[in-house]
Amino acid sequence: MSILDTIVIRKKEELIERKAQRSVAELEASPFFDRETYSLSQALRNANPGIIAEFKRKSPSKGIINDQADVAETTQGYVQAGATALSVLTDVDFFAGSDGNLCIARAQNQVPILRKDFTIDEYQITEAKALGADAILLIAAILPPPRVLALAQWAHQLGLEVLLEVHDENELQQTALNEVITPFIDVVGVNNRDLNTFNTTIETSIQLADLMPEDLVKISESGINDPANIRTLMQYGYQGFLIGEYFMKQPNPSEACADFIQKLGAS
Repeated sequence: MSILDTIVIRKKEELIERKAQRSVAELEASPFFDRETYSLSQALRNANPGIIAEFKRKSPSKGIINDQADVAETTQGYVQAGATALSVLTDVDFFAGSDGNLCIARAQNQVPILRKDFTIDEYQITEAKALGADAILLIAAILPPPRVLALAQWAHQLGLEVLLEVHDENELQQTALNEVITPFIDVVGVNNRDLNTFNTTIETSIQLADLMPEDLVKISESGINDPANIRTLMQYGYQGFLIGEYFMKQPNPSEACADFIQKLGAS
């Protein structure tokens, strides 16, 4: 069984627990639920390039990355450094994330925020709205196309944007290039990390570049640790870049983000 399989099994168990703890009506009563959301896709279109800086304490492959960073200080630092948007992990068991981290980031920042989790149910999307997210992540590797469509439609109904993540041509063809699903996708991301093996290479983004839908914002995720990576990927049409581990493993993640963006601008 792969790590991804294990995560999904646990996510299904967690979902039962969460639904028992908090009703949809309670989620809808959240102070954040009725707020006007920020557009992740538009923010990335307006940036050159767009950096999505991620708050990430742990990963299944690397273990603890940074368990000391303060979420408010770090996310504010990211934005002050020039990050276009934020990504906040909320998965507890495998990434040491929390709903609280997302709520704190939302209260402190006026930029689009992606709820980074393994979304498999409409309830989680309602949760994301209640937590103050502007966009949700749908991972093609764990969702059959009909579920991608249903979840994306529900996200749009709630006013949230959808980042669809793919890793290979088959996932791309079945989802982002499916004419029924495409209207409900706002951003397509290529994950350079294979979620079954956790091996990472930006060559994955390069290989899929020519197949990506032209009218959607395209981002590259994972394994980006040098401004040169971004300069290369921009030549293939990528407009946004999700960076988490590289920043978070530094003693001061927001300073690392500022240094990275400064070097990128100077190139």
